[in-house]
Amino acid sequence: MSGALEGIKIVDLTAMITGPYATMILADQGADVVKIEPPGIGDIMRFLGSHRAGMTALFASCNRSKKSVVVNLREEAGKEIVRELVRDADVFIQNFRHGVIDRMGLGEEVLRTDNPDLIYV
Repeated sequence: MSGALEGIKIVDLTAMITGPYATMILADQGADVVKIEPPGIGDIMRFLGSHRAGMTALFASCNRSKKSVVVNLREEAGKEIVRELVRDADVFIQNFRHGVIDRMGLGEEVLRTDNPDLIYV
């Protein structure tokens, strides 16, 4: 989709409502948003409430206009995939509890070694 943010790449490690809603707004403005989901059921919002074909209306709404990829962040290969995506991204957004992303090895200091100009949210 074209818009004011066309050409901006966002790596989205958010779940539930607030993070996906924020990145949905950015995608609606033309940003290229790549949502990372865990293997298995993916973002839990896919199944909270009534669902059809593996997703709820809330999930579909908050994740419209995005690309989605399954990545296992418990494996080093999965972390490397995220780091590769971040290398040419403009923005990285995550909404894990405080300290979790650092323990995963994908904290701000680590990702800035790959992309010093990254906007880290």
